[in-house]
Amino acid sequence: MKIALDPTPFHSTHDLLEFPALAADLGFAYLQLTPHRDLIPFFSHPRADDDLVRRLKAACDDAGVGVASVLPVLRWSGPDERLREAAVRSWKRAIQITVDLGATQMNTEFSGRPELPEESEACFFRSMEELLPILEREGVHVAIDPHPDDFVEEGLAALRLIRGLNSPNVGMVYVASHTFHMRDEPLDIMRSAGERLRVVHVSDTMDHHASHGLRYITNPPGNSVRVHQHLKVGDGDVDWDEFFGGLAEIGFLDREDTVMASSVFAENEIAHEVSRYQLATIRERVEAAASRAGRAPGRPNATTMTGS
Repeated sequence: MKIALDPTPFHSTHDLLEFPALAADLGFAYLQLTPHRDLIPFFSHPRADDDLVRRLKAACDDAGVGVASVLPVLRWSGPDERLREAAVRSWKRAIQITVDLGATQMNTEFSGRPELPEESEACFFRSMEELLPILEREGVHVAIDPHPDDFVEEGLAALRLIRGLNSPNVGMVYVASHTFHMRDEPLDIMRSAGERLRVVHVSDTMDHHASHGLRYITNPPGNSVRVHQHLKVGDGDVDWDEFFGGLAEIGFLDREDTVMASSVFAENEIAHEVSRYQLATIRERVEAAASRAGRAPGRPNATTMTGS
């Protein structure tokens, strides 16, 4: 398992080429590259040319940091056909960038609209008809997150949709901060996903269902807002024993092809301290989960968790 830093909190303070050295300084051996104005912006064609990609790869090599995953967010599920076609073109370039960076894992969102679920699903499958042959040819795996405010938000429903693609190159992302939006029990999702679960994001959130639905108060009452946070572990309501225990149970922690990303966005002003805290906490939780599963703590991933 690769433990990666999501550098989103540092997008406003560091340049793209500074991220590898930053990750190394914070103790991480891997990066998860999220939407960035100089690489692959949200809902836009990639901005990086081959020269910039080479320089980013060189910066990673110099820092001893690998790219564990590349995370584009593009409107490949439409439902506007012109934007869907543009998203597919953008995806093709994003796949090439991923390959050139030496990575084989991408992760993303379904990026459709909940008020147009049938149209969004049809657009998603249309896009995948064109992209799957490229992903399979290049040996790239894409894991998809059922993100709040998407045409599929529930964990098991997302797995059924992914299964329907009938490809080993597509799997699921479990984002801990989305736990209370996925409806299904975390262990049910993890057990059902099995080896299809390739990427997890570690950040906390409060349960918006708690306190009779009044944990958050939004106006007007009954609006369709989706509220969640990306807090550091321990600042919310996620059951972390269950989370790490479930990952240990399905073998996620022992595999070389899985990615665990620290994705805290809520405390940019202390992002360095939070990133170090997250790494230390992830290490401790992984060791504890391995111990509870009956293994010698630290032994199973001694070689694959060098960035942990």
